Amino acid sequence: MTASSSLTSGTAVEIAALIAAGEVSAVEVTQAHLDRIASDDGALHAFLRVDTDGALASAKAVDDQRAAGESLGPLAGVPLALKDVVVTRGLETTSGSKILVGWIPPYDATITARIKAAGIVILGKTNMDEFAMGSSTENSGFGPSHNPWDLDRIPGGSSGGSSAAVAGGLAPLGIGTDTGGSIRQPAAVTGLVGHKPTYGGVSRYGLIAFSSSLDQAGPFGRTVLDTALLHETIAGHDLSDSTSIPAPVPPVVAAARAGASGDLTGLRVGVVRELGGHGFADGYEPGVLTSVGEAVEVMAGLGAEIVEVSCPHFGYALAAYYLIAPSEASSNLARFDAVRYGLRVGDDGVRGLDEVMALTRQAGFGPEVKRRIMIGTYALSSGYYEAYYGQAQKVRTLISRDFAAAFGAADVLVSPSTPTVAFPLGARTDNPLAMYAADLCTLPASLAGTPAISVPSGLSDGLPVGLQIMAPALADDRCYRVAAAVESALDARRGHPLLHEIPIR
Repeated sequence: MTASSSLTSGTAVEIAALIAAGEVSAVEVTQAHLDRIASDDGALHAFLRVDTDGALASAKAVDDQRAAGESLGPLAGVPLALKDVVVTRGLETTSGSKILVGWIPPYDATITARIKAAGIVILGKTNMDEFAMGSSTENSGFGPSHNPWDLDRIPGGSSGGSSAAVAGGLAPLGIGTDTGGSIRQPAAVTGLVGHKPTYGGVSRYGLIAFSSSLDQAGPFGRTVLDTALLHETIAGHDLSDSTSIPAPVPPVVAAARAGASGDLTGLRVGVVRELGGHGFADGYEPGVLTSVGEAVEVMAGLGAEIVEVSCPHFGYALAAYYLIAPSEASSNLARFDAVRYGLRVGDDGVRGLDEVMALTRQAGFGPEVKRRIMIGTYALSSGYYEAYYGQAQKVRTLISRDFAAAFGAADVLVSPSTPTVAFPLGARTDNPLAMYAADLCTLPASLAGTPAISVPSGLSDGLPVGLQIMAPALADDRCYRVAAAVESALDARRGHPLLHEIPIR
């Protein structure tokens, strides 16, 4: 691979190696990606804002440090697309909502600070469903993003801007957030690797909150190793986040490297009956089930023992999630009051604060955000709290118990990452329940706080399919080991990686 051909089509590891060897500079790599954004993002709409000056300055700093002989991280100089829900000092951060237009944060999120400290170059902020509420980016206040595999289809959500950027060659790495599947589902439908870490494994300080007991940031990459390296960069205990786990970061990079050897001897893989397994295939596309089934056969060929497990309460995950998450959102989004942040409508010196607040929220919040605020406010209201929010939390406990029982029979659990391939833009915008169904497979791990990764398993009708691998809490390395083994075996079978350069068509 030549330096010129690899600048926007290579993996993060390949690009970092070129920079470290002095074959290209970080500035050249960054400029190549900025040029790619200028030429292709008109079709993808992956970015809400591109920080050209900031990115080039960061890249130059890496080059200067390297010239001075300083020791740099393994991803130094590699560009990254940052979801707009992650606060970035001096750069407008809107969480995909018009209510935050013009807000310039005075501080960096912990994730942002760790990315910068590692020498990773932030290209800009990516599009997303407003306040991370959606599965397609069609709820963005600034228009949808498009899937590089088919521009008429969704790139997933809510982190669809980041997935479109990485899959489309605009950035080799991306950051998303996953509340109910918003890293894994976009990764699946765009042919990427995407990991939701154990809840508390990556700091939430500086994330604009949607659902505080569920929100978790994580990495996107073109390969399992790329994703693991970014995970290791952003993870770890943070005193600024009271939910951050004071434990060592699982050895995800070592696990990814070990998994690439392709040996799964002794590993027990549990196929979840309720997530597309035998007898529970309603709503799952046949091509998705076939692709995931072939990946399971590959794991068996690598020495894994395949067992079927039943998690009977997983069927209630969607209902529980859409009570818990909206309830927490109704509390978190109360802070957008036309006084402290962003938009302010109707302040003519005559209207009172309550009317200004109502007019601002009416203009600034989109339909899906309003829907979820109303659902959540009702679920928390006097006389209904225990019947709705309280019951949903009890179901959450039952789902966690299902996981505990299943992990007694298996080391990892597998399922499709999402029941279908990328659906056409507009196909589900008038049917919220159909849209919510995109997260059927990802919701249980979110509710339980356990780690889960989506890795490409192949294609169905020319579109990517994702295999989801779930592990016990703090066993993120197990996800990476199995995902790397599957990736290596499938790439060898195909004779080439599933994704290096995706034509925008």
